[in-house]
Amino acid sequence: MKRRAVMCILILVCTLLQCTVFQIFAIASIRPNILLILTVSFGLMRGKKSGLWVGFFCGAARDLFFESTLGMQALLYLWIGYGAGCFYRIFYDDDIKTPLLLVSLADLAYGTAVYILQFLIRGRVHFFYYLRRIMIPEMLYTIFLTFPLYRIFYRIEHSLEKSDKRSLNGFV
Repeated sequence: MKRRAVMCILILVCTLLQCTVFQIFAIASIRPNILLILTVSFGLMRGKKSGLWVGFFCGAARDLFFESTLGMQALLYLWIGYGAGCFYRIFYDDDIKTPLLLVSLADLAYGTAVYILQFLIRGRVHFFYYLRRIMIPEMLYTIFLTFPLYRIFYRIEHSLEKSDKRSLNGFV
């Protein structure tokens, strides 16, 4: 129960930060995607199921605050969270290189999916322009923020893990 409450608070805080603070710190209309960092981080640390659910709720929050089409972002984030969860138990979650690589790949996949679903379908076929002007700068900005945010999410996750172990030991 405590873990779910903390995850709801984290999703809410990250959504509010993305809506307010990072709107101000936009560089050439490019903003980092901290909800993607949250999704990938918890998918990597907790596995497929947690990544899937965190991704769904992050995407749903993004749909509510940023998009006019409900469900598209939730579905994209759900897939990203599940994909990040596939790397659970393969890599050590305390090493920063794996989350950086996963966040960069997830951001490129997310940008490509958004391009296909929002621009290519309408006949705008300037993919390399979109890649150079939007996808790569957003990926770099997101990677830059992955360093501090992943450490924060990692500490929160391990404090929750310790709390769960203490409650189980007290129960037995």
